Amino acid sequence: MEYARLGSSGLQVSRIALGCMSYGQPDRGTHPWSLPEDEALPFFKQALDLGVTFFDTANMYSLGSSEEITGSAIRRLTRREDVVLATKVFFPMDGPRSGGLSRGAILRELDASLRRLGTDYIDLYIIHRWDHETPIDETMQALHDVVRSGKVRYLGASSMHTWQFVTAQHTADLHGWTRFVSMQNHYNLINREEEREMLPYCRAAGVGVTPWSPLARGKLARDWDETTTRTGGDPIQDALYAATDQADRAVAGVVADIAEERGVPRARVALAWVLRQPGITSPIVGATKPHHLADAAAAVELALTEDELARLAAPYVPHAVAGYE
Repeated sequence: MEYARLGSSGLQVSRIALGCMSYGQPDRGTHPWSLPEDEALPFFKQALDLGVTFFDTANMYSLGSSEEITGSAIRRLTRREDVVLATKVFFPMDGPRSGGLSRGAILRELDASLRRLGTDYIDLYIIHRWDHETPIDETMQALHDVVRSGKVRYLGASSMHTWQFVTAQHTADLHGWTRFVSMQNHYNLINREEEREMLPYCRAAGVGVTPWSPLARGKLARDWDETTTRTGGDPIQDALYAATDQADRAVAGVVADIAEERGVPRARVALAWVLRQPGITSPIVGATKPHHLADAAAAVELALTEDELARLAAPYVPHAVAGYE
């Protein structure tokens, strides 16, 4: 495993992060395919054995049970100071008025996350989306205050328009408040719209990038027509990729060709491509089978040639903005 600083911050993370949305009580929230604690624990152990020290969850994943399982696993398997723990805030947890990024919501949800995780600090506290209802000054001051309190070490943001992210950073700068050190955005071989503005801004501003869905929710790791393993289908996948199905198939076909030529799994090729892109720190990888983590760790060491990189990039077509309007 390789390690890197998260942007220009002093926070060191593994080049692969374990995404913990896959772990939670199936009867809580909207993820009936999530794995309960007894089934999830081996994946945390495998991740640690592979050198993964970066764990990413959110308060809304399985209505808090993902945080409970993640915190329990860390306490059982390692020392708290040896891992980087990230969680998120924005989506409602207890009725429609409980979400957002108001001062009250941030302070309340942070304390709830700390209780579920069983820790007294969070390494990276991430705003899950942009709040159109709360003034950005209120949000940024509240986030600065939780850093000053010692409950949070660093701040991150997730999918939003670049102008929104720049506005938040500028607001922090105007008042001498804490800036974001990371952006967790949607980025993979078949959705590269972040290359237009967000990724160049992050490189220029020293912001680390930790993409979600680096395998396009599995579409780059298996035969295109293979049905999803998630019970009831995957409406998020349909919303993100349905309109570009034919073009995306061409990209996935190149991934399959190079994987066959190399004699490695497709996931390894697709992740290796993401890891090679400028400014990318740590893709967020979900794992519900042992080979998922093994392939992710091996992708860090897979050096794609310039010709392979060009072949993988060539079939891309533009995609509509989706996932955070």
